[in-house]
Amino acid sequence: MSASSTVVGDRRRQALERMSAQRQRPDRRSNRKPMGPPSTSFYVIAFVVIGLTLLGLVMVFSASAITSFHRGNSPWRLFNRQLLWAVVGGIAMIVAAKVPYYKWRRFTGALLAVTLALMFLPFVPGLGRSVNESRAWVFIGPIGFQPSEFLKVGVLVYGAHVLARGRNDMSKFWTTVKPLALAGGSGVVLCALQGDLGSAIVLAAMVFAVVFIAGSPVVPMAVCGVSASAVIGLMAFSSTRRFNRFTAFLDITAHKDHLSYQVYQAMIGMATGGVSGTGVGSGPSKWGYLPLAHSDFIFAVIGEEIGLVGVVAVIGGFLLLTYFGVQVAINAQDRFGALLAGGVVAWFAIQAVINVGGVSGAMPVTGLTLPFVSAGGSSLLSCMVGAGLLLNVSRHTR
Repeated sequence: MSASSTVVGDRRRQALERMSAQRQRPDRRSNRKPMGPPSTSFYVIAFVVIGLTLLGLVMVFSASAITSFHRGNSPWRLFNRQLLWAVVGGIAMIVAAKVPYYKWRRFTGALLAVTLALMFLPFVPGLGRSVNESRAWVFIGPIGFQPSEFLKVGVLVYGAHVLARGRNDMSKFWTTVKPLALAGGSGVVLCALQGDLGSAIVLAAMVFAVVFIAGSPVVPMAVCGVSASAVIGLMAFSSTRRFNRFTAFLDITAHKDHLSYQVYQAMIGMATGGVSGTGVGSGPSKWGYLPLAHSDFIFAVIGEEIGLVGVVAVIGGFLLLTYFGVQVAINAQDRFGALLAGGVVAWFAIQAVINVGGVSGAMPVTGLTLPFVSAGGSSLLSCMVGAGLLLNVSRHTR
């Protein structure tokens, strides 16, 4: 390990320690209350999350009503399902925001074990099902969910706990980070085996963000990064078809009839929207021209029906969420809270960038949802739990 790498890691660790006031372990018999009223960050984050979720409900109905009707189903079918998940997610967010976040540390191992165990369910005959070429879904009766969404929460909370506990040994990378590397690496491999490239990328990036914030030396991080990139690269280029789909964004026009059909149609829709859009419910792209308009490509429907105004609102919302989330991490009372908040912010920001980049043709399409907005129950539930944890830390800032 080079001296420069150690120095850089030490500086980040020292900055984290300066930003986080070290909290004494509270008496378990006491009912510890937040210090003062909620901060401005709390209200802004809550407003953005609620706003994006409500926008998502409206756009899911707009993007799915016609296609659902043509398939012989109720136009409200996907909207009702998304609304149900939003209610469940709202309750989960309130619980995650109310229970003091440091109490989650008692259950980090169990949470990780459960979420990792769920990742094996898609391989069980009769339970697992392939959706969009990825065997990453589990269906129990009428209820379907994607275990990798819950794994993000499990790995994040476990990683924050491990790195907070080893704050004095971050220079001993393999001793301190090895448990998290094994947990995150196992998750990435399982996502790769399921064919879920997007979740593998987000999970790996989230782990690296938390490790970087914690002050890990750069060189061993780079070694792990190369290893994770190799796994994801093997997954992306394991077949000619997958390689072509992954690289089709480099020349969208040339592949507009097949590999880049969705992206090309999404770009047409957003261009049609102009500044103010065609009006909610009146965009033609979701009439069958744009597959998955209600989930992976809902950002294109927003751009078409609400126009540049809607695009700026969505991107601005995620920018606000990122900025105030970083402020929460900086002002967290302890190291665990800072790492937890930083990890949640990295999760939302990275996933939003990948989704928007894929829809707009700037990046490969990976099948990731737009947090809080796209249709998808397990994605919405896990994101709202993550938002609840972020709100929780913001209620205990200095």
